[in-house]
Amino acid sequence: MTDATIISRIWNLANVMRDDGIGYGDYLEQITYLLFLKMVEELNKPPYNRGIQLPKLKDINGDEIPGGESCNWETLRTKNGADLESYYSQLLRSLSTEKGMLGQIFTKSQNKIQDPAKLQKIVSLIDKENWSMMGADVKGKIYEGLLERNAEDVKSGAGQYFTPRALIKTMVKCIDPKPMKTIADPACGSGGFFLASYDYLAEQNKLDKDEKKFLKESTFHGNEIVAGTRRTCLMNLYLHGIGEIDEEPLIKSSDALVASESTTYDYVLANPPFGKKSSYTITNEEGEIENSDLNYNRQDFWETTSNKQLNFLQHIRTMLKVTGEAAVVLPDNVLFEGGAGEEVRKQLLKTTELHTILRLPTGIFYAHGVKANVLFFNNKPASKDPWTKEVWIYDYRTNIHHTLKKKPLTESDLDDFVKCYNPSNIYKRKETWSDTEPVEVSNGRWRKYSYDEILARDKTSLDIFWLKDNSLTDLDNLPDPDELAGEIIENIEAALSSFEEIRNGL
Repeated sequence: MTDATIISRIWNLANVMRDDGIGYGDYLEQITYLLFLKMVEELNKPPYNRGIQLPKLKDINGDEIPGGESCNWETLRTKNGADLESYYSQLLRSLSTEKGMLGQIFTKSQNKIQDPAKLQKIVSLIDKENWSMMGADVKGKIYEGLLERNAEDVKSGAGQYFTPRALIKTMVKCIDPKPMKTIADPACGSGGFFLASYDYLAEQNKLDKDEKKFLKESTFHGNEIVAGTRRTCLMNLYLHGIGEIDEEPLIKSSDALVASESTTYDYVLANPPFGKKSSYTITNEEGEIENSDLNYNRQDFWETTSNKQLNFLQHIRTMLKVTGEAAVVLPDNVLFEGGAGEEVRKQLLKTTELHTILRLPTGIFYAHGVKANVLFFNNKPASKDPWTKEVWIYDYRTNIHHTLKKKPLTESDLDDFVKCYNPSNIYKRKETWSDTEPVEVSNGRWRKYSYDEILARDKTSLDIFWLKDNSLTDLDNLPDPDELAGEIIENIEAALSSFEEIRNGL
């Protein structure tokens, strides 16, 4: 069976399941469980002979059933009908209690496919292929495709864990990671930054044996507190050749913000979760549900706040080695909010070299109404003088219109930004904006502001823009009606989200 045929059949089954009310997310989970089991079987046979041990079926108390069947692919594929459904459900429950990578893959696992005939079709389809021998690019293409389809499904809410791949690849190109260096993401979602970094390192370097081993086993470190998302991340990484089935998982399940890391990293690339406040739900004595703000008591933070993005920004700074570099996607409020936000910005400018901000347009994220930016900064040793001398800003928002379906963001859209950023030497840059001279082809989207200029702004605001919005004056060059309608919807949804946050805070 050709690669194209495998991909086509997997997609066709996904569509059949969707017609039965099973979303891409549930289908993706089941594919993850079954692929994992199939590859364990393959790795236990020649030429691998890994000897990976799987437990026997367990009862509801977590104890192995005496004389019970093993939790493996060999047994699963012999089942059919009601026996298949029963065995598969018991298998998932049993494996969810295991430790290490195995337990992380099957955490909170459930059988979402109640029709045994359709479950058997998926088992049969996966059983026909030798997945361990298949190229990582093919396996990765299949799995990434499912992840993107799932992100497009508005009802699943998975879009918040899926950063546009064009943006991720651009951020990686700018950071320009080197071999034998560590890369971390404290909210890694489905692993997009890791995969893009892996591909970049493999393509840009002729890696020797030690470098390849380090890339696969020691380069990447992450956190993801949502069990289902962590599962897809681990599987996504493994299918792309990162990590080992029988080793400890590369992705931790703990909340990254609770405590500082025990180690520091060379690079941090991240898109922390959307939503302004960190909160948790409690039930009071009267049985009423209350939302309480979550303030992390971190002595290494500049400010104590319930603002999730400000907390992630502070945490990411603590994750970096003294020479570490970061690229982080953050919403507009981080750039202009007063109080804790102002103090965090001042400290960031003083203690790190905040050298670049990329202003992003709306219409590129699966979560509507998001106005975001990418902050690039380098960590520095303690100093009485501020490390940031000037901040370069690229405005890829004003007069830019993108939609997810008709005009999605592509890597080429950000080529000019990468050229201006100049990854080979960020200290040799040239503005494309001038108050007195004609601008270059990029229409003046690239300019710098000194530390003193920023410090003099109200609340030390980094929400800086200078280009004229043509839609406000040029009625002959308005965007297409579909784009305008999309922007209106995004603005309304963003406003509703803000009102919801205010209401929850009362």
